[in-house]
Amino acid sequence: MSAAAAGTSKAAHGDVAPKKRRGPGALATAYLVIYNVVMTAGWLVIAVGLVRAYLARGSYHGLYYSIEKPLKFFQTGAMLEVREVMSRVFLTWAVTHSVREVQSEDSVLLFVTAWTVTEIIRYSFYTFSLLNHLPFLIKWARYTFFFVLYPMGVTGELLTIYAALPYVQKTGLYSVTLPNKYNFSFDYHSFLILVMISYIPLFPQLYFHMIRQRKKVLGHIEDYSKVE
Repeated sequence: MSAAAAGTSKAAHGDVAPKKRRGPGALATAYLVIYNVVMTAGWLVIAVGLVRAYLARGSYHGLYYSIEKPLKFFQTGAMLEVREVMSRVFLTWAVTHSVREVQSEDSVLLFVTAWTVTEIIRYSFYTFSLLNHLPFLIKWARYTFFFVLYPMGVTGELLTIYAALPYVQKTGLYSVTLPNKYNFSFDYHSFLILVMISYIPLFPQLYFHMIRQRKKVLGHIEDYSKVE
């Protein structure tokens, strides 16, 4: 093949080659870094609040009250993201906030602890990734701690919803009964049961998705360690 032909061929291939995706601009990067730093700090405040309250009380019972306000603020603040946070916001406001009787349940501490550790790691991961200085330890924690934290959080969430059911049924919280001018009824108790059932198909899908992601990100590193 002649040099001209080779050049033409390369140019043709260059025309059809996929373009590299551009990253966020400077302003967008600055905003994302600040947002993730603030969210990391917020969840650290929650973690410190839990530890301080435990040391002061000498018991883990009722620790929710010590971090109730920052938890509501930062978990609701996550709605600014295009991520799957609605279930957590729902549990924070529509269950734990609305049914005060469950706030002293051990299950609340279970999911709050799981969320707190998860979010500190997650927002730290995003922050350092945006700055192109991601420590391996944070990367490893991001794709490893979920093995324990995800089941722990889901267990706490389900037990908290279950504990709320008797109070919801007794008070008729958020339920709408007939007759009414809108000819509409809604049973919040039944809705919560459906929410619990929805965890059955969703949990395995998300859990195994994270396992697959871990293999993609850390698999080659672990294979190399085994060879050594």
